[in-house]
Amino acid sequence: MEHITTTPFGRRPVTAGLIEQIAIMQTAPEVAHIDKWELLRDLCTARRAFGVTDRDLSVLNALVSFHPNTALSDNDSLIVFPSNVALSERAHGMAESTLRRHLGALVQAGLIARHDSPNGKRYARRGADGEIVRAFGFDLRPLLHSAVQIAESARQARADQARLATAREKLSLLKRDALKLALYGQENALPGNWEALLASLLEVHKQMRRKLDLEELADLEARATSILRDIQGLLATKTEEMSGNDSEIERLYQNSKPDTLESELCPERDKGGGGADPEPVNVLPRVPLPLILKACPDILPYCERNPREWRDLIVAASYVRGMMGISPSAWQEAQELMGAEVAAVTVACILQRFSDINSPGGYLRTLAGKAAVGEFSPGPMVMALLNGANRAAA
Repeated sequence: MEHITTTPFGRRPVTAGLIEQIAIMQTAPEVAHIDKWELLRDLCTARRAFGVTDRDLSVLNALVSFHPNTALSDNDSLIVFPSNVALSERAHGMAESTLRRHLGALVQAGLIARHDSPNGKRYARRGADGEIVRAFGFDLRPLLHSAVQIAESARQARADQARLATAREKLSLLKRDALKLALYGQENALPGNWEALLASLLEVHKQMRRKLDLEELADLEARATSILRDIQGLLATKTEEMSGNDSEIERLYQNSKPDTLESELCPERDKGGGGADPEPVNVLPRVPLPLILKACPDILPYCERNPREWRDLIVAASYVRGMMGISPSAWQEAQELMGAEVAAVTVACILQRFSDINSPGGYLRTLAGKAAVGEFSPGPMVMALLNGANRAAA
């Protein structure tokens, strides 16, 4: 049997991990033949279990591309020997120093192994028939030995992702039910501390913006369930009245449907009188809707769909303003003085900066008063939020 060099070239020492890897590679792998690209897809899903990053896997993907066959097989030579220049080209121009760092991480994770030549260079020797008889470079055999573990870790990661998605979905439904019932109670002046309940719901929503694990989601679910139970308790005394009063049922139904908010958004149309109806304010914001949504992403969970027109943003703002403690009268006044579109943009900006604003309702009234005399436009607010998000991303 041909001797395969396993000790590293240069100053890199032999480690216990290297000796363990050598012992593993001298045994037959559990899977003798596997599609290399399918294996890499599974590894991408399970990367956290192996302690590697997406950048590490980009380098591994480039390295695997130098293996000529679609499959990794136990009876093939699995040593690839690209130069740093060639490897950099396939890794989208990654710098050589960065390549070395990610290659070291892949070796440390046990996904590849080094087979160093006497001078540390990567190359292959070919026989008279042109076939490779000996190669020095990176061995992909550890991938084959880890194939079963990679596949199992990927299955576990997908199952965990599914459980997380289910938990977030359940929490979103609880939050929606609580919010709509609380808004109903507030708008109909039913007994209860609706502002406190809506503030508690907003705290739940703010926590949901983070990446949460199952335990954290379970804690939030318990809080949302408790809030919903309190709201249902406050409404319980009205249940019999609601079930016997068709007009109240119709009102609750209308409050949950975007298309029936016409009278709330355009109150002037319902005013009677001998004179002409007041001309409603209808000044569209100068900032494009997509830019507003980029600057104010916190409004998106309250949209019935991905906003494509101003109407979608108005409905979402009308829906979320109660949770922020903005009274129906303050919202109505803002629409009359600013126009429905500008008022909706302003509410979205206030929501984005909610933790910095003591009284969202009072703030909205102040801005509406300034807008009435031409001293306010939401454009600077949107751009400030957008610039802040860009600085945070940088």
